[in-house]
Amino acid sequence: MTHPFQVTRPDGCRLQARLDGPEEAPCVVLVNSVLTDLAVWDAQIPALAARYRVLRYDQRGHGGSDAPEGAMDFDRYGADLLAVMDGAGVDRCAVVGLSMGCPTALAATAAAPHRFAAFVAVDGVARSAPGREAFWAERRDTARRDGMQAIADSTAPRWLPGLAPEAEQSQRLRRMIAATPVAGFAAATHALGAYDHAAAAAALACPVLAIAGAEDGAMPEAMARQFGGLPGAQTAVIPGAGHLPNFQTPDAFTRVLLAFLDGKAFQGTKEPA
Repeated sequence: MTHPFQVTRPDGCRLQARLDGPEEAPCVVLVNSVLTDLAVWDAQIPALAARYRVLRYDQRGHGGSDAPEGAMDFDRYGADLLAVMDGAGVDRCAVVGLSMGCPTALAATAAAPHRFAAFVAVDGVARSAPGREAFWAERRDTARRDGMQAIADSTAPRWLPGLAPEAEQSQRLRRMIAATPVAGFAAATHALGAYDHAAAAAALACPVLAIAGAEDGAMPEAMARQFGGLPGAQTAVIPGAGHLPNFQTPDAFTRVLLAFLDGKAFQGTKEPA
């Protein structure tokens, strides 16, 4: 049964969240990317919630969560993640961060490492690449000048390579991006422009999995460099997927994620009767 709830942060920002799956099961927390919301994980919920407690939420400024005033940074996004876990009564979890969700999750693990049983990075890195400040500043200016539909029209083809614009997944992503408040997107671009959580990644003492879409440019190589050398870390590349493998190729992605959760993060967990 799905249980929606809301967490109000000390600054008044309300975060929308949702729980699925059996209450007694180990918890998996799903953290969305910039320009998406918790629905980006819809295809994973039936399989995950069959044997895990699944917590997902809209990062600040996305979906049903309030947009922040001014710039954001990943320490604040990470604090939001921990607050959502508190609101759900989750003491410990495996966390899965998609794109921007990766540095969000790393900031949370740095603040409270004992609360994370496993870490999964999906098409996200611990350290932003050189020159990204200029890229995100241009995107921010475009959103303010031309609106979020312009961001949707330019982003969806890059994130879902090989899909026709009229394809259902392409249209769903365009709608999701276009619905993102300009203020929420602009706040996130400041965090994304220049961040470095490499120390937090190096300090991870839990099982780690890095998943990349094969068609997401240099992302597979960047993730292999940043996460592949960690003790016991696993890497996986999803054929035919771009920046959102959970969304574009959900069956292949979910198989990889479940194999890791069942075999490493929550070894011995049984599906509830």
